[in-house]
Amino acid sequence: MNRVARVFSGIQPTGVPQLGNYLGSIKNWVALQSQHLDPASSQPHDQYISIVDLHALTVPRPPARLRADTFEMAASLIACGIDPSRTVLFRQSTVHAHTQLMWALACITPVGWLNRMTQWKSKLHGSQQYGSLNVHSAAAQSLLTGLFAYPVLMAADVLLYGATHIPVGDDQIQHIEFTRDVCDQFHKTYGHVFSAPRVLLSQTKRVMSLKDPLRKMSKSDPNDSSRINLTDSDDAIIRKIRKAHTDSIQGISYDPVERPGISSLLSIYAALRDVSPEQVVQEMEGFTNLQMKEAVASAVIETVGPIREHMARLVDDRGYVERVLRENEEKAKSVAEDNWQNIAKCIGLS
Repeated sequence: MNRVARVFSGIQPTGVPQLGNYLGSIKNWVALQSQHLDPASSQPHDQYISIVDLHALTVPRPPARLRADTFEMAASLIACGIDPSRTVLFRQSTVHAHTQLMWALACITPVGWLNRMTQWKSKLHGSQQYGSLNVHSAAAQSLLTGLFAYPVLMAADVLLYGATHIPVGDDQIQHIEFTRDVCDQFHKTYGHVFSAPRVLLSQTKRVMSLKDPLRKMSKSDPNDSSRINLTDSDDAIIRKIRKAHTDSIQGISYDPVERPGISSLLSIYAALRDVSPEQVVQEMEGFTNLQMKEAVASAVIETVGPIREHMARLVDDRGYVERVLRENEEKAKSVAEDNWQNIAKCIGLS
């Protein structure tokens, strides 16, 4: 398996990303392209980003919509700064070894491990208050197999490329721990093949909804005013941030518990400027809430504007985006197929 440092990330094809996607993941991926993860190696690390269209099937949507969402995500990633000559950007479903390895891993993964995973419970229950919900609960009898078993596919995504580093937020650490457990289980069953991946913990906190700062900003929220889309116009950005939930307390302070709305906007500004929220509070000393919102809107426009314009050019040049994907998919297939052949031999399939 690969011995060069290799970063792997996956992103759902949800169409054009929102600001939370950008600050929580994409901005970090762009920065990783110019970083050197292994000072002891003279070789730069590899980076793979998969648009995980197979994972998207856990929530069925019209086929035309999925194809459009996948294209928009690819164009958006390039517009955000993902360089296809530096990062292997590809559609998961074009590399068949993902599902081959998933099945091999599923055959050695205990159901109890999947039962402990929190994401299927929150999606099924519709909230984080899922208490003792488990696969045997009456509420779980409508649970679809794909949603329950998708962590195995996530593990296969990572292990297939010999990934050494996985950039995640703190809410995704459970998935990396699951992958490491599956990796150990494979080694106990068949022998050592994989390298257990390490976490690259993102420093950016979750971006919260503009309308409900206790909830994460999300594309699935039916209220478009709750988020900043990377294609929003300058006027739309200004309007949304002006109407963002705050409070009537005088002055600017960072206190996520007592002042979640203000703190959420300060966090956005801080992440865009690569400073701490505490530094932002000092910078905005004496500001009114309106002045603070204007500063946040200006910072968002400064980042989103160029992305939006680049995105528009890419949408008009669909052939370029498709060509980039095809070329990168050949690179991904080459690595994945070589690794799968080694895995298949190890488990007796060749």
